[in-house]
Amino acid sequence: MAIRIHFTVQDLARTRVAEAPMPLHELELAVRALQSRSQPARFEAWRRRARAQLSVEARMALALMPAVGRSPGFLSPAKAGPVDELLEQVRTTPRDSITANMRETAMRNPALPGWSRDVAHNASLLTALCTGLRHLHAELLAPHWNQFTEHLAADRGLRLQQQLTGGVEQLLSRANPRWMRWNPPVLEVRLMSGAEGDLQLEGQGLLLVPTMFSRRPVLTHGNPVAVSYPVCQDLSPLEAASHGFKPGRGCPAHVSMLVGRTRARVLTAIADHQGCSTGELAAHAAIAPASASEHATVLRAAGLIRSLRHHNTVSHSLTPLGLALLSAPEGA
Repeated sequence: MAIRIHFTVQDLARTRVAEAPMPLHELELAVRALQSRSQPARFEAWRRRARAQLSVEARMALALMPAVGRSPGFLSPAKAGPVDELLEQVRTTPRDSITANMRETAMRNPALPGWSRDVAHNASLLTALCTGLRHLHAELLAPHWNQFTEHLAADRGLRLQQQLTGGVEQLLSRANPRWMRWNPPVLEVRLMSGAEGDLQLEGQGLLLVPTMFSRRPVLTHGNPVAVSYPVCQDLSPLEAASHGFKPGRGCPAHVSMLVGRTRARVLTAIADHQGCSTGELAAHAAIAPASASEHATVLRAAGLIRSLRHHNTVSHSLTPLGLALLSAPEGA
């Protein structure tokens, strides 16, 4: 079963990848991941830490965003910008829009708490929800935000290259091939909820939003409609954080002793700039491009990095083994 998204010529022309991170949209996906039991190796340590820090207001917001199913769209607009400005937009959402949104959400999610019916007409309740969203952002996203934006920038470069060489067809077919299938002029999206139906984009196009939290696509109804896909990186910021790795901390001495000073600098540069090209790696490590390529070859053969080629560009990212080496305490 799948949601079938129908494209017109205008929709294809207006389909695009998000230009910048969308904090509240990503927060919704983080909240869903927090409540899910999937991918325990990747998320369980993060879940334990986050659950221990949740405030009363944060738990209120959590109650409106289930792991599976529809949540109120006005709480997680697919927009870029500072978190405080976006939260103010949420707080000042027209009451009629909130009422309609909550009514539609309740029809598809009967497990919503009873107090949710009063959100549109209770200013203090809406303020508490916005406070909860702010708390959730501080606990779930803020510690990893800088790394995520670097991942997103690298992923966006890859998607733009796909669009340049293969058009929108390649962009849609490669975004998340396990759960999204491009069958022109229809994109079939298999959601975790198992929902089925047809969706017309009505000339607004589709917004593709990379996320670090969900392998399965999440569909957000709005103008335009947004579909999430997993950011194309081998190592997410959350996985790095769970191992205690802190980007920018410098090259550990034990790594230099093991692989050599220059090669250790190359490995650390890749860790600090996941998805960097060979040219970018050379600049970050302050070595010649040919030398960067040679060291990357050795690190890749050792299983410490992974390199992906897309036409004339090769991007390098850390593997879990490489992360473990950089994260190991001195003298371990």
